[in-house]
Amino acid sequence: MLIKQDVVRKTLQNGLRVIVVKDPLAPVITAQISYLVGSNQAPAGFPGTAHALEHMMFRGSTGLDKDQLAVLGAQLGGSYNAFTTENVTQYYYTAPAEDLNIMLKIEALRMGGLSLNAADWEKERGAIEQEVSRDLSSPIYKYVSELQKIMFDGTPYEHDALGTRPSFDKTTVAILRKFYETYYAPNNAILVISGDVDPNKAIAQVEKDFGSIPRKDIPKSKPFTLKPIKAQTLTYPTDFPTSLVTIAWRMPGERSKNFAVADILSDVISSQRGALYGLVPQGKALMADFEYVPKGDVGFGVAIAAFPKGQDYKPVLNEVKQIIQNIHEHGVSPELVEAAKRKEIASLAFSANSITGLASSWSTALAFQGLNDPNEMAAAYQAVTPEQVNELAKQILNPDEAITAILTPENSGKPISNKGYGGAESFASVPDKPVKLPEWAESALKKLNVPKESAQPTDMTLSNGIRLIVQPIHVSNTISIFGQIRQNPSLQEGKGKEGIADITDDMFKYGTKTLDRLAFRKAVDDIAADVSAGSDFSLSVLAPDFDRGVQLLADNELNPAFDQKFFDIVKQQTSQSLVGLYQSPGYHFSRAISKAINPPNDPSLRQANPQQVMKLTVQDLNDFYKKSFRPDLTTIVVAGNITPAQAKATIEKYFGQWKAEGPKPDLNMPKRPNSKSSYVHVPDKSAVQNSVALVESINMNVHQPDHYLLNLGNEVLSGGFAGRFYKDLRVKTGYVYNVNSDFDWSQTRGAYSITFGADPDKVSLARKAALKDLTAMQTTPITEDELQLAKASLLRSIPLQEASVNGIADRYLTYTSLGLPLNSSHIAAESYYKATAAEIQKAFQTYIRPKDLAQIIKGPNTP
Repeated sequence: MLIKQDVVRKTLQNGLRVIVVKDPLAPVITAQISYLVGSNQAPAGFPGTAHALEHMMFRGSTGLDKDQLAVLGAQLGGSYNAFTTENVTQYYYTAPAEDLNIMLKIEALRMGGLSLNAADWEKERGAIEQEVSRDLSSPIYKYVSELQKIMFDGTPYEHDALGTRPSFDKTTVAILRKFYETYYAPNNAILVISGDVDPNKAIAQVEKDFGSIPRKDIPKSKPFTLKPIKAQTLTYPTDFPTSLVTIAWRMPGERSKNFAVADILSDVISSQRGALYGLVPQGKALMADFEYVPKGDVGFGVAIAAFPKGQDYKPVLNEVKQIIQNIHEHGVSPELVEAAKRKEIASLAFSANSITGLASSWSTALAFQGLNDPNEMAAAYQAVTPEQVNELAKQILNPDEAITAILTPENSGKPISNKGYGGAESFASVPDKPVKLPEWAESALKKLNVPKESAQPTDMTLSNGIRLIVQPIHVSNTISIFGQIRQNPSLQEGKGKEGIADITDDMFKYGTKTLDRLAFRKAVDDIAADVSAGSDFSLSVLAPDFDRGVQLLADNELNPAFDQKFFDIVKQQTSQSLVGLYQSPGYHFSRAISKAINPPNDPSLRQANPQQVMKLTVQDLNDFYKKSFRPDLTTIVVAGNITPAQAKATIEKYFGQWKAEGPKPDLNMPKRPNSKSSYVHVPDKSAVQNSVALVESINMNVHQPDHYLLNLGNEVLSGGFAGRFYKDLRVKTGYVYNVNSDFDWSQTRGAYSITFGADPDKVSLARKAALKDLTAMQTTPITEDELQLAKASLLRSIPLQEASVNGIADRYLTYTSLGLPLNSSHIAAESYYKATAAEIQKAFQTYIRPKDLAQIIKGPNTP
């Protein structure tokens, strides 16, 4: 099966390859420009050069300075960012379709003449070093970095694209400029555009904007030879709640002729019908999987198994070794190979269900894999044979070349707390000067409109209480189901029964009353579907197999096996996981946040006790399922190539017999008082950087109209590159790599948080800067420019919620769970459009309490 798509492609005279893929899913477009350069081309001793240049691409260019770029990015209302790999650096935008010309102009200016001045680099250096600190605080990053060094020693792949702080300290603008002028050229780039676009008009616009940029002579990459590797064992302390064992091998890269074979081998090893995953239902591991990490010319695969903290790693490690050794010597099941092939090819059909995903599939094929289009990948998967898979397994899964690692959790230490931490300093507001956009952008973006209200789905309630929402979408021959049973374990679990909700959700993967675990997974594999059951459930399936897919989903959801043997295993695993979890820094961090915003004895603070979990019974499981899995608390969204009548008939056929018993429970949390200032520091020995959360409860809920004003004000503070927080904590000072703020709304509650990561000596400075910006929202009205920018960002982002089938369904499920109408996006848009600066200021004065913000820190001690 090959994927049919409406594609127009052209190579400009200067060598720029352009691919435009029409997808009318939503009035949205994605543009991705991939430069065929990465850390592999970095000069010796400066491994982060490509990464540093990626950062500087957001610092302005000839005809568009950094402030204009930040404002444009916010005003477009979409997402724009970049990432760097060993061989490719990609810049991507997603925005309303009407703004394609602006996005192309931005990229053309950046390709044609980047500013690259020393003052900007000095500021960006601080932010990029914070990014390095963040990643070095991740045990997995440290493990993968050392693994890559061992696997690919002496080659460009021995380091990743991140870079090092010492090398950034030595990096100069001259080094960055030389790198830019050498590799950033139209004949070294691929531009992919997808979405609701006229392909021919898009091509014409690309020629207008990029056609005059000259091509360059691009240096050829130097060949390299991989050195032999010998088996060895690594050890790492972590802040995880569980212990891990891993075994890694070198594997083919994305551009290898054996990539498809390697991908299928990885799928087979990680199959839920395979022996590795089988360690979980046998109670020998908490988790087991196989991860394939392909890069350009090389790659590696990692077998992973998790086990309870404090247990000996040797039994689990030996089990994993024996499983992989058996595959190495005897090969894999031909049936699993065919199932993996069907699944990989089917997944390509789903790419049209996301405008960004569609662009990514083309960028991946051309820029990363060196193919002509994604269909070549489908053909490659189709051609894979079991014999090829077994031959590759024999070649690469050699125990003499395996790198083993033991990752052991460390106790975090006891959280340190007190009643308060500082207070809200008094700051004068210093608004930034207005930013004048270039004429070509000003004229295109000056008009502010409420987006056209999208066509509403068919919304019906079935006789048993299921709310069925159907959205026909004809961009691929696929259908997806997204289901949600509204639950609140804090209110529904009985006293002493805490943890039963999580156990119940885990039990759905152990088969049904008609099909055991393996038979059920085979039935799903036979139709190349994805099925997941529980309080949240889903189905992704090709349209011809929709009936069978719904049958399997309903069997899983309505007739779970709930076998005593598997219940005992899941109960034991849950208890063991909780023991490790309650000693982990991540748990103490999130627990401290919950305690900071909730009063003592609040239902949300209930948690399972490992010893009490072991006393739970299958009867408790069945009682919770019967009480909490109710059709009258269930919403099902069906989206795809189907009519409402067909969807209703199929859902009724398989879910219609489901009945609720007893009165419907009230699942809304009680109102809570305003929280007060407090301070907690959670030690984390493995972290280099501090994770910081400033949090408080808000006396408001999602049904109060003022919450739209707070959302709009938050866009001024945290609206991407143009937000006050980003400007003041990163761009101007380099205190942090990333900073965010957000409101969390429910039907009865609200909360506000500011989060950032910073080196210990910068935490206090970053906190003061954030509080200064927050306090300014109360003392001084935002400027007219800020108001219009925030409105533009939120208004223009609304169509983006429809840019994927998943996004459409998530929006409907969110609205139903909050008791909101399905056209709430339009209601929000009208509220944003009418809002004034004075109203936003008053809302922040009324509801935000800077002096009450609690500060929770995870990581090293702060000075």
